[in-house]
Amino acid sequence: MDHTRARITKDGIRIHDDADFAGMRAAGQMAAEILDGVAPMVVPGVTTAALDDYIRVEVERRGATSATIGYKGYRHASCISVNHVVCHGIPGGKVLMDGDITNIDVTVIVDGWFGDTSRMYVAGDLPRKAGRLIEVTHDALMLGIAAVKPGNTFGDIGHAIQTFVEGNRMSVVRDFCGHGLGRVFHAPPNVLHYGRPGSAAVLEEGMFFTIEPMVNLGRAETKVLADDWTAVTRDKSLSAQFEHSVGVTATGCEIFTLSPAGLFYPTWGAQA
Repeated sequence: MDHTRARITKDGIRIHDDADFAGMRAAGQMAAEILDGVAPMVVPGVTTAALDDYIRVEVERRGATSATIGYKGYRHASCISVNHVVCHGIPGGKVLMDGDITNIDVTVIVDGWFGDTSRMYVAGDLPRKAGRLIEVTHDALMLGIAAVKPGNTFGDIGHAIQTFVEGNRMSVVRDFCGHGLGRVFHAPPNVLHYGRPGSAAVLEEGMFFTIEPMVNLGRAETKVLADDWTAVTRDKSLSAQFEHSVGVTATGCEIFTLSPAGLFYPTWGAQA
């Protein structure tokens, strides 16, 4: 790895050095710890606003900054997406009911580095079909991560996710994607969760990005509600998402946002 100066690839992707990995590791771990901490709170009767309040207080208590508060006018420390909400759900007065599945997405800034991760939770008893959706979505993310190594392409990542999801008769959302990050929230590349093997940019050591597949039990189409944030499935089918921030290493990749408590999946185990 070249430690002398930052380099940008022809595709506009920044190549980072070893010190940058340390920065991302700290940010990613803090985001993951916060999602660990909120797990026992996801129960029937809680409001999404209460979950967001906990996250906001935790970010402040740890001396970090929420990347989402103030981002394009957004006012919350998390996105909380319930049932058929695909992503960018706004915390508020919604009360979780027994069997509701929920994605909580948190991004923190630690010493200038962005740690971005999301995972699924369930309030109460997990319905069988919802459980299968969550399992497939988690496994699709991990298959995508397994494709991350120098010399592979971003198309290889998308293809691994798409073929697994569609093989399970579910659909991959195409309207939203993963993204580069580091000292910025969003940067090249766009990380699609579908694609052809060997297509798109070639992976190089030092690239940082998120992989965050959204998977629907029904069709892939989404629509954004009048609030200009909340994205939902057009057919009102259930949707799930998992997200990790990763960095390409010499032999594969490092996941910056691993759960210290082992709660990334299944998170509802924290309630047992």
